[in-house]
Parts: sequence; structure tokens; C-alpha cells
Amino acid sequence: MVNTQLFQTLRGTLMPTANALNEAGGAAFLPSPKHQLAQLAATGCLNNTFYTKAESQLDTVLSLASEVDPVFVAKTAVYARRAGHMKDMPALLAASLAQRDVGLLTQVFGRVIDNGKMLRNFVQMLRSGAVGRKSLGTRPKKLVQQWLLSATEAQLLNASVGTTPSLADVVKMVHPKPAEAWRAAWFAWLIGRPYDTAALPPLTQSFERYKRDRAAEVPDVPFQMLTALDLDTQAWARIAERGSWQMVRQNLNTFARHGVLALPGVADAVAAKLRDPQAVAKARVLPYQLMAAYTAAGPEVPTVVKEALQDAMELALANVPQFAGRVVVCPDVSGSMGSPVTGYRKGATTAVRCIDVAALVAAAVLRKNADARVLPFETKVVSLQLNPRDSVMTNASKLAAIGGGGTACSAPLALLNQEKARADLVVLVSDNESWADTARGRSTATMQEWAQFKSRNPAARLVCIDIQPCATTQAQERADVLNIGGFSDEVFTLLALYAAGGLGADHWVGVIEETAI
Repeated sequence: MVNTQLFQTLRGTLMPTANALNEAGGAAFLPSPKHQLAQLAATGCLNNTFYTKAESQLDTVLSLASEVDPVFVAKTAVYARRAGHMKDMPALLAASLAQRDVGLLTQVFGRVIDNGKMLRNFVQMLRSGAVGRKSLGTRPKKLVQQWLLSATEAQLLNASVGTTPSLADVVKMVHPKPAEAWRAAWFAWLIGRPYDTAALPPLTQSFERYKRDRAAEVPDVPFQMLTALDLDTQAWARIAERGSWQMVRQNLNTFARHGVLALPGVADAVAAKLRDPQAVAKARVLPYQLMAAYTAAGPEVPTVVKEALQDAMELALANVPQFAGRVVVCPDVSGSMGSPVTGYRKGATTAVRCIDVAALVAAAVLRKNADARVLPFETKVVSLQLNPRDSVMTNASKLAAIGGGGTACSAPLALLNQEKARADLVVLVSDNESWADTARGRSTATMQEWAQFKSRNPAARLVCIDIQPCATTQAQERADVLNIGGFSDEVFTLLALYAAGGLGADHWVGVIEETAI
């Protein structure tokens, strides 16, 4: 008699076979090389994470970049920078194009290498030899020269902050030939060569003047250039007043420590800047960065400033959609989600964890969809009551406080199946390293539970959001399953498009394919 455990009669869509193991050793699906590259570009940080070493990420990205066509690499670099607000990955993809297709690099350079930090990243990655060359080469060198010769004084000053390489190193490397007297004097000033003081541009002149005389006006230069000087509270107040939105957000505790926020009117001015809609949009702030600033704000930071961060969060999440039908959002709160979202980097590890980002996504969806159901999970669903009227920060903090346990991405689906529940959209937010659930066959437990759920909810859709660098997924991409990666507000844009049926068969990869170069 035939073994009916091996040859069961299947109902519904044919169950896909898992074709890979994830980093935790669990059964998983390995998407197409294009999808893998897109996933890594949107989440990869080139740092050590809970499961992945930085070197492994680098090798994987470079291997995928050489496997897919260079046009897709260029589009992914633009997408990861412009929509995903990533830094290291777009620079790495641009550097890989310098080796593979310098013509394409020329086309996308300005949209990927869009500030001095990105320029220095690009140069360092090329000269390291990691992408197959240890020199810039003629065309990349000209692109770097063009950036230096077209940047404003303010852009050059901002680019001069940082090392490995420093902007001075870059200038010495590419030897730009400026036509303007001010630029020639500025480059000489930067690299420590003789220069005509009178020819220096205004901001740099004011900086040199302030170094000689503290009674002079505090110059409007990057504050890192000033912190080595002996500054009083009023000087710090001028820095706070003039600082960029991101700079102010990152230095609230510093300003409080120097007594700036206790000065009359300053806290209100800082709060007004932080909650300004245009400033928030221009800053391209990641929602999790606001959460980081809010949780890190010490007791000396006034309440009005902390409330402004919450207002800024609401603005940053303006494109969180309101969905039609019943919504279930499932944040992963397992032990591995306690790792830093952008990985471990000596001296620069973020305090924001993967669980914070997952909680933030769930709380944001709940904020716009008051009847949404939130099912935090590890090996099982964790019971937690949330008030949809509470702020995103409040609910995200409650979710992030759970933490611990193994990972079973199928757990919330299994609970929904036990309850014979109905829903139109299910959103899983995880690092996808599921290992504690047991599949009954050759597919993943997540896909098996989803198949059962679909038998009761034929029009339902599943979205799996990956917030850590990982090439594998728990649910195979198909018409009713979308796998996306990242932690910018672009995730919500794609979520809305997909839920409304606005993404085609290629889903997320299709969005990147449509990126203009």
C-alpha cells in the first residue's frame, strides 16, 4: 500500500519545496539573485549581525552583483540610496560598477554619491581592493573630481568631517584642478599647503577668524569643526540654532549637557525645528532614528522637545496606509531580534534593535488601522493588549519590551488557523531566521500554515518584511506573497501598493526594475 504520509492529496495551490537553510539552520526559500540583491541592498549594513558576519555579507553582495545584469545593479544602487536611505550598500554597488560597467556608473553616480560622506565611502571601497581594483581608474577619478569641482563651500566643509579616507586624502589622490580662486585656496587650506587667506570663501574665513578670536561670530560650519575649541553656552546655542535637522536630532543630550536647552526660548525653537514638516521631509529621516532619539533623550531634555520628536514621528510615518478589510500585523519579538538593526560596529553600534524596528512597523500600522490585530511572536504568540489611540512611540515601546525566545514565523498563522480567523492582509516583520517551527513535509511551516489560512481566506495576501541582511525567506514569492526588505518609510509605500493590487508579478524587484537610470 502506498505511503499516504509521503503522497498526501493536496488541497489548494501546490506546496513549494524549501530549497535552502537559513542562517539559523531552519528550512527556507532562496529567491532569485535579483531579489536577494535587492533584499541585501535594503537591509545590509556590512557589519556583524546576530547571524551574519560582515565579511560574509560583502562576499554575498559582490557575488550577486556579478551574477545579475549591471543595469539592475545600477537601479538597485539608486533605489537603495534614494528610497531606502541606505549608505554603505549603495556605495558598494556603485564601486562594483566601476569595475564592471563604468558607463552605467557615470549615469547613476550623482544620485548615489550625493554627499561628501558617500564620496568618501565610494573612494575607500574602491581603493581597498574589495571590488577587484585598488585604484580609482580614469573615469571614476574624473567623477570624483567633478564632485569636488562642483560642490558648494558648505558641501565641502561637511565632507571634510570624517576620516578613512579624509577629504584631504581624496583631494591628494585625484588632484582636482579648480578654475575658481576660492576653490583653489580652499583645497590648499584643506591639505595644509600655503594659501591666499583673502581668497578663502566666507564660511572658511569666518572659521579661521573664530579660531583666533572667540569674541567673533560663531561660524556656520559643521559643529564637529568647533567642538575641539573652548565653547561657551551661547556658542553652543548658536550651533543648535543653525544646525541641520539631523544634526539637532542627534545631539539633544549634548545641547542639554551644555545648558543650551535651559536658555530662554531655545527649547521651543529646537522643538519647532524638529516638528517642522518640510524639515522632516528634507532630512529623509528613518522612522527608527526618531525612535532612537526619543528613547535616548535624557532627563535634562525638556518635555517640549521630546513631544516634538513624537510629532516628527507622526510626520515621518505619513505614508503609512489605511487598509481596506481586516489586517493582522505580526512583529517578531524573539531573542535574535535584540541585536542592533544595523549590526555591530566598534564605537558606532546603534542602540536601536531589530525588535524596535519591528515594533515600530506594527505600532504604525495600528495607528492608521485602529481595528488591526497585533500578534507579537517568538516560538508562540505573546499576548499583549495595545491601545490604537496611543502614540506610535508608546505602543512601539510596549512591543519592544517583550523580547526573548526562539523564532517560529509560522506561529501567528498557526494561531489564526486554530481560531479559524479571517483576514485580508497579514504582515510579518522579522529577521526571517525561523528555526523553532516544525514543517510537516518539504516546505516551510510558514507556507504550510499560509496554505491552510488561504483555504479559508482565498483573497488574502501575505507580506513578509525582512529587517536584517538575509538572502532567504520563509514564504515563497508568488501572487499572494510579497517579500520586501528595509526599515525606511518606503516599506509602507510598497505595502500600500501591494495591498491595493498595484504591484505586478515581479513585486518588489519590479519596483526596482522601474527605477530610472
